Amino acid sequence: MVPPKIAPLPDQAKRPVWSVMIPTYNCSRFLKETIESVLDQDFGKDLMQIEVIDDCSTDEDVEAIVNQIGAGRISFYRQPENVGSLRNFETCINRAQGHYIHILHGDDCVKPGFYKKIGELLERFPEAGAAFCRYEVIDDKSKYFGEDSLLMNKDGIVDDFLLHQSQKQWVQYASVVVKRKVYEELGSFYAVTYGEDWEMWARIGKNHPVAYSPLLLSQYRMHFSSISSNSYRTGKNIKDVMQVLGLINQYLPADDRKKLLKSAVRNYAHWACRFTGYLWYRTNSSKLVTRQLIGIMKVHRDRYVLTTAGAILWQVTKSLLRYYKVLPQKQPKKSSVL
Repeated sequence: MVPPKIAPLPDQAKRPVWSVMIPTYNCSRFLKETIESVLDQDFGKDLMQIEVIDDCSTDEDVEAIVNQIGAGRISFYRQPENVGSLRNFETCINRAQGHYIHILHGDDCVKPGFYKKIGELLERFPEAGAAFCRYEVIDDKSKYFGEDSLLMNKDGIVDDFLLHQSQKQWVQYASVVVKRKVYEELGSFYAVTYGEDWEMWARIGKNHPVAYSPLLLSQYRMHFSSISSNSYRTGKNIKDVMQVLGLINQYLPADDRKKLLKSAVRNYAHWACRFTGYLWYRTNSSKLVTRQLIGIMKVHRDRYVLTTAGAILWQVTKSLLRYYKVLPQKQPKKSSVL
């Protein structure tokens, strides 16, 4: 299996600098916020292409939403049939006319100053194939939930970006802009539907310098109707990540691969345990959480994993015992009125 090729554009006298490509599939309730976050930073049609690419959503009339909010400013393309996320992203890239491509999912957002800062990075560091910033995590009500950790404390080219990316997912779609010529050189997303971007950013880092800003200028939305969430329910996310880590490992120096792969799997298992605790908090689904924990322990077990998994399973067990009335129901805490 190899990455799908991206065809170069024919010679054109005039092209926009930016292509903001917004892939959507059944995330219409978030789309207005996504589009408005881009329009607030619009450089105009000559400089910025903005297009929504819909993979045959069934929740709402996406084209009507785009026309209402965009008022003619935003282009719309609907797939002739549902092609899946990977092919929809590929369509985004192929339809992009700009030199810089930002794939902004229809449930994510950019914060004020994102395009200005990323543009400055790509101009200041012309050798970079891509540039990214930090991102916030927001929930389905657009409330702040957390943020990415700090990679560097100032703007610049990331030293050993591939090494960093092989050990942890530092980049989200919403936070990164890639030069179109880099996609033309390296191809599109492939292999898996969870973690496919983790591999892509590593592939770019193997072949090109990557620029970075520590500013929090993008927002990744965590909710339970997304493509990622569907993978959690089946446990496919863990299998996909193991495949991704194997692919990335092949980009590393041969002598270091075994050690770095072991480290990457451990890092992922620790993160996945913590995230499973969040899944339990948000879904209260014993089936989902148990499937995740079993999958994690199949790929890595150490004291941290076993302790964390045990604590989560105890919470699940207590909940089930309360449900079947083996344990008394939790009593709400008494509140005092001052």
